[in-house]
Amino acid sequence: MQDNVKRLIKTCNDLYENKFVSGKSGNVSIRLDDYIAITPTLRSLGDLKEEDIVLVDMKGNCLTSGEPSSEVGMHLAIYKKRDDVNAIVHIHSPYVTGFAFSDKKIKRLEGFGQINQEYLSSIEYERPGSEELALKASEGIKDEDVLILKNHGMICVGNNLKEAQSLAMFIEESAKTQFVSIMLNSVKDI
Repeated sequence: MQDNVKRLIKTCNDLYENKFVSGKSGNVSIRLDDYIAITPTLRSLGDLKEEDIVLVDMKGNCLTSGEPSSEVGMHLAIYKKRDDVNAIVHIHSPYVTGFAFSDKKIKRLEGFGQINQEYLSSIEYERPGSEELALKASEGIKDEDVLILKNHGMICVGNNLKEAQSLAMFIEESAKTQFVSIMLNSVKDI
């Protein structure tokens, strides 16, 4: 288990150092048999230690000290719905979040799996940490690997942390490319 917690912390540090999260935003978890390891609430992903990671059973009971992310219910709901998911990355990266706060959708680009639909799936806004968000997010991502949360951010899931993190980074870069394209296409030639 200690190696898994170290990988979780390294993933969090990478996301922070590469500016995919800032401040105390975002949360990451991994499934470990019949419980999960999740980042704590109100802590920067950039300076976590092993003792900061919270273990929670599938009913939401804390098995260690500390307070889990306020989004723990969303993580648990996704794990319960998806046996194939062993890692979840939920971040508020700048470009994806910009799209999430706009009326524009993010196109699904080549580079990370088969394209089954033109745009990434999204759900309407629900209050962060709410049961409604947990239910809508777990339903919205049941057949997806990424989900845009309107006016909030994104969730990426994977079989392992590396897969979920790589997907989150790919989606942020896709959003950045599309943003630049929208801006360039909106400028009239001088």
